[in-house]
Amino acid sequence: MSPLKRYRDRAIVVVLLALPFFFLRANMKKPENLNALDRLALRISAPIEYGVATLGRGISNVIQRITYSFSVAEHTEQVEYENARLREENHKLSQLEADNRELRRLLMLKQSTALDTVSAEVTGKDYTEFFRVTRVTLDKSSRDIAPHMPVISPDGVVGAVQRVAGDNVDVQLAVDAAFGVDVEDERTHARGFARGTGDPSKYACKIEMVDSRDEIEIGDLLVTSGKGKLFPRGIPVARVTMVEKRELGRFQEVLAAPTVNFSKLENVLILVQPVDDDAPKPGTKPKGK
Repeated sequence: MSPLKRYRDRAIVVVLLALPFFFLRANMKKPENLNALDRLALRISAPIEYGVATLGRGISNVIQRITYSFSVAEHTEQVEYENARLREENHKLSQLEADNRELRRLLMLKQSTALDTVSAEVTGKDYTEFFRVTRVTLDKSSRDIAPHMPVISPDGVVGAVQRVAGDNVDVQLAVDAAFGVDVEDERTHARGFARGTGDPSKYACKIEMVDSRDEIEIGDLLVTSGKGKLFPRGIPVARVTMVEKRELGRFQEVLAAPTVNFSKLENVLILVQPVDDDAPKPGTKPKGK
């Protein structure tokens, strides 16, 4: 490098270092003490200072916006996580409350039934076109369970025991075409025989042998009559959904929907004591006791 170029570079460095000091000195003076050179320095430095200040404010605003965006995004994520956690906890509490409510209903039914019972939990379902069965697991081992024993829930008749294998019991549902139970209209005491339709698309039953002279209407509740020595009297079976009157001498055509929602069935009671025709309704004591 030539001596001239080296001196020039040094001079530029000195000027660049001296200018800020010179501008600062001019800015620190009182207005009445300013000379012509100071006023010139202020006039030159003012646009530079304004530009630097504006650029600084812009950069600061951008940084603040970025920081705020990250803060809002993080806060939103935390809120969404907390909401999801609270929704899950609320769902669990609601499910637990529903389970407890169902178990309380089952316990009340067990206490109100004058017969010996064994409780069981539904563990599986097996449906075919004309044959509907649900599998239940006993809450405790019992050697008293046998085929054809009635099975009920707080909502009404579930069906009857079909097969027993240890703690597992297959229950033939009341909507199976091969299942039937004697019923009566709770309002008018009209008699009939409820039999499952076996319809794979819906839960339904038909009420056979309803005399044309008997009064029965849509919405009537059908309960077990106590006849047939299977179910005690007064247990809900189905609610009438269709009635087609027939001429005298012919049975009415009656369809009904089960009171039990089999798709949501979770717990049942198996009645292990034989039932006679005079068995009392659930909730009443047998005569002589």
